[in-house]
Amino acid sequence: MNQRILCEVDNCTYWGKGNRCNADVIYVTNQTAEEAIDTEDTGCKTFKPEE
Repeated sequence: MNQRILCEVDNCTYWGKGNRCNADVIYVTNQTAEEAIDTEDTGCKTFKPEE
């Protein structure tokens, strides 16, 4: 499957040229106990800082 996942977090291990995310899987969670209503209510758990 050809996915086009963009990311601007350039200090992430999975960040690639052209703001491409190179992770095999993207894991997004709900940041609140309530149903997510907008972007701020979600969070990316895939982030891993560069070493």
